[in-house]
Amino acid sequence: MKLRLGLSLFLAGLLTAQSLQQPNFSSNHQGDQGQDLELKAKRNAQELGWRNMEFGFKLLKKLAYRNPRQNIFFSPLSISTAFSMLSLGAQDSTLAEIKRGLSFRDMADRDLHEGFRYLLKRLNQQKKNVQLDLGNALFIDRKLKAQRNFLRAAKGVYNAEMLATSFQNLKETRRQINGYISQKTHGKIHNLVRSIDPGTVMLLANYIFFQARWKYEFDPKKTKEEDFFVEGRKTVRVPMMFRSGMYDFAYDEQLACTILEMPYNGNITVTFILPDNGKMERLEEGLKVDIFSKWKSLLAKRVVDVFVPRLHLSGTYNLKKTLSELGISKVFEEHGDLTRISPYRSLKVGEAVHKAELKMDEKGTEGAAGSGVQTLPMEKPEKVRMNRPYVLLIYENITPSLIFLGKIVDPRH
Repeated sequence: MKLRLGLSLFLAGLLTAQSLQQPNFSSNHQGDQGQDLELKAKRNAQELGWRNMEFGFKLLKKLAYRNPRQNIFFSPLSISTAFSMLSLGAQDSTLAEIKRGLSFRDMADRDLHEGFRYLLKRLNQQKKNVQLDLGNALFIDRKLKAQRNFLRAAKGVYNAEMLATSFQNLKETRRQINGYISQKTHGKIHNLVRSIDPGTVMLLANYIFFQARWKYEFDPKKTKEEDFFVEGRKTVRVPMMFRSGMYDFAYDEQLACTILEMPYNGNITVTFILPDNGKMERLEEGLKVDIFSKWKSLLAKRVVDVFVPRLHLSGTYNLKKTLSELGISKVFEEHGDLTRISPYRSLKVGEAVHKAELKMDEKGTEGAAGSGVQTLPMEKPEKVRMNRPYVLLIYENITPSLIFLGKIVDPRH
């Protein structure tokens, strides 16, 4: 009988914090051949962007169905990156399940990982008004003889930091890992790892830090307490920010929802989707990857009076059950195949915990900078008052990669 040992996976996501270190994107090819490889990697990264959005929408529906009256906020990109890195160690039906569950089913393994390598290189930004870091770490028991090919690929493609750990002292290991995640998320996410199963020999951690300013900031003096309809006629009082500006705006008659896009500095955008009263379920059912392209085709520049709640919320999820419902189960079970990590040990994922936090205020997130100025045409403004549950997407414009996805039911939590 084979000895079964645990493999844990923890993810941290933050709209004001999460981080990844700059991956090495080197090529042994020169000249035109190297350029061709880079163009191919870029196309793979763009394909990953669309597929990650499809995965995010599927996961949102599962979480919303289970908790219809709760806020939902998570990072599809963080989860996809971690499990894609894990797939380097998987084979046969276990690998097929991971790819199918993440919506990567018909992508060649090489294209998948090269796409992630390009994507991680592109997304990592360290600029004055925008910071986006996305990273991975492997905490490996000193006694585990992990395959060199797996470690080399995890480092070369996903820029995973390798950290030798002694899982015999679980309390100290938990302190080490939580300290690492806290540091990488600039102190925003604490105690992500509450417990580690005895028998764990490797822990995968993924972290993402995003901090940016609005391209056009709200004036704090115009923020007023207003009613937010959390359910039917039930209201709560929230600080409602206000700004009149030129934004991409549209109305989707089929899904009965208003779409509004607001840019951050850099190449990151937040899309607010506000369903008509009583139409949230219709919107959730309509969230498919092609709907994003449809909304893009509908958007037009308009003068808009925007009312949006100030937010500071978080979501913590044990993904094992939810991902199993999406078809990713063998990696959590006794008969999963992770022999590309270690052919000498039978491994399974014991935990897959994800935590994401969102802070959205008049400046955007935390930081310091000046505000952009717009000249508005003389036209009657559209009014978008987000005073009832809505969905938001935060994505990178070019790929497009869905960094964060949320459903806001009560802005106070």
